[in-house]
Amino acid sequence: MIIQKTREEIELMRQSALMVSKTLGMIASEIKPGITTLQLDTLAEQFIRDNGAIPGFKGLYGCPSTLLTSVNEQVVHGLPDNRPIQEGDVVSVDCGAIMNEFYGDHAYTFEIGEVAEDTRKLLRITKESLYVGIRELKVGNRVEDVGSAIQRYTEAQGYGVVRELVGHGLGRKMHEAPEMPNFGKRGRGKLFVEGMVVAIEPMINMGTKNVRTLKDGWTIVTRDGKPSAHFEHNVAIVDGKPELLSTYAYIYKALGIDSNEEEEFRRAPLVI
Repeated sequence: MIIQKTREEIELMRQSALMVSKTLGMIASEIKPGITTLQLDTLAEQFIRDNGAIPGFKGLYGCPSTLLTSVNEQVVHGLPDNRPIQEGDVVSVDCGAIMNEFYGDHAYTFEIGEVAEDTRKLLRITKESLYVGIRELKVGNRVEDVGSAIQRYTEAQGYGVVRELVGHGLGRKMHEAPEMPNFGKRGRGKLFVEGMVVAIEPMINMGTKNVRTLKDGWTIVTRDGKPSAHFEHNVAIVDGKPELLSTYAYIYKALGIDSNEEEEFRRAPLVI
């Protein structure tokens, strides 16, 4: 059952989402060749706790970490470890936090130094597809309208859309109804209603859509060993239209990137 949120609850969820956004902004300042994902995980946990929130992933389903860090061919759910990040890597950093009894949960794939041009294109198209999907999140549309839009946009570039992993509803639990696949056919799935809050998160592979899980039981990788990209935002339906609760603005500030990509999804300008 879809749990509709009041305007007051949505504003509380915005604070939860922005806690994650700020954490990812801090990570953007620290992520570079030579640092390990385990070091980033320690920094993230301290940052979240210092700001009055609770790591949302740690302990959930037995997860041992605050971040899930997926490098190159790792799609999602990579466990932080002691291997140094290298020049040319791409690293998906997925983070969750609990604040005001609500979850925030989103992700960004970082380029580490000079990245191969075809990999950079994969990241660009995947992030663009996130916004293509978000535009379909409005009253009267259905779940697979979002997935269909993401699938069409990315498959047109020859990329593989992961089937085994999906976005989800978000609230007092990390995973609520409905599931939000990144593929589908228009007009199918649950009807979108006012007050829904979801995590939309395209997971797109450079090659095959097929994936497998490593022996650690967590890390999911592409079957052909080619890179994967993962971007995720938290979005509510407000006045029938998509309203972004999360932001990449803190990441962009840390990296010196100028972007207006989020403006169409905000009722009021974001102040950071």
